[in-house]
Amino acid sequence: MAKQKVAMLTAGGLAPCLSSAVGGLIERYSDVAPDIELIAYKSGYQGVLLGDSVAINKEMREKAPLLHRYGGSPIGNSRVKLTNAADCVKRGLVKEGENPLRVAAERLANDGVTILHTIGGDDTNTTAADLAAYLAANGYDLTVVGLPKTVDNDVVPIRQSLGAWTAAEVGAHFFDNVSNEQTAAPRTLVIHEVMGRHCGWLTAATARAYLQRTKGNEYVDGLMMNAHMKSIDAVYLPEMAFDLDAEAARLKEIMDRTGHATVFVSEGACLDAIVAEREAAGETVKRDAFGHVKIDTINVGAWFQKQFASLLDAERSLVQKSGYFARSAPANGEDLRLIQSMVDLAVESALNKISGVTGHDEAQNGKLRTIEFPRIKGGKPFDLATAWFGEVMSQIGQKYRAA
Repeated sequence: MAKQKVAMLTAGGLAPCLSSAVGGLIERYSDVAPDIELIAYKSGYQGVLLGDSVAINKEMREKAPLLHRYGGSPIGNSRVKLTNAADCVKRGLVKEGENPLRVAAERLANDGVTILHTIGGDDTNTTAADLAAYLAANGYDLTVVGLPKTVDNDVVPIRQSLGAWTAAEVGAHFFDNVSNEQTAAPRTLVIHEVMGRHCGWLTAATARAYLQRTKGNEYVDGLMMNAHMKSIDAVYLPEMAFDLDAEAARLKEIMDRTGHATVFVSEGACLDAIVAEREAAGETVKRDAFGHVKIDTINVGAWFQKQFASLLDAERSLVQKSGYFARSAPANGEDLRLIQSMVDLAVESALNKISGVTGHDEAQNGKLRTIEFPRIKGGKPFDLATAWFGEVMSQIGQKYRAA
């Protein structure tokens, strides 16, 4: 049997699973195939193109369980699209005229890699699919197995991506403190912006986690700190229709009655309309290597603040973003269990030369399997008919419909 060598990389944005997934892969290979050499490419596909890697030595293997305690990535991330040659040239990752896929393939071959694990979201794993297809078409003997991470939980056809549960729980913890800002001044509007470019799952799940977190609170009757002040008045998702006038009137009635209003908004809510508005005004909207709008330059929460603050006669308004706080957290218990199951399958699949992305396949009744790369894509919308979301919206008293 040919000598095996395993490489891994993490790419895209952070999620509360990267450190644990790296640790889990090191632990699993050390258990089932301890003689296999392990390396990690630094900063995602950038490390592959530049040949920047680190060997996983004996001490790293022994201390791998420590990685489950931390957020972030112990091997670094980047956003590199191997089929975007112009961007790779611009960033100094390849030379003019070079095909990044070929450069990556040659690097993997020269490094003796036979198994590559990609830990990332849809962009990372669609790039892995491009690489796997190139490898297969050009005679490279290499198995690519991805692990799905994204706090947006929007990878088709995967039921639950790694890190999303944790991000919702940590986002709720973040807002439990921020909600107390309602006591800082009369007629305060607090907007909580949550990550989610195309999919509202994380915003909805964060709202649900926050309501669950605060439902058992006890308060002193007659004082300002009460159940309503710690609740939510509105949730806005990319999948929902948005009627500014109707919502402003509803929230103003709440503001008049209680002296405050609380809004949860996905960073992708009304995004297309905001981008169109800015481009019509002559502004150039920045995009990344994958063609996505650089959403951190859009400030959707600030757009909602601008629309609502005057309409609600708010004396004070503020936008608080939980995104970086939530996505950089260590994995919680639910995610750790999910990571372990997906890591175990990823290693098994890799050793059996089965390429794809591990996950619970929604097209096969949620079965955990290694899903074929061509079926992986991003932008899976949140289903507004989800029962628990209906309960959340009923609790906060907001009517809604699909966009």
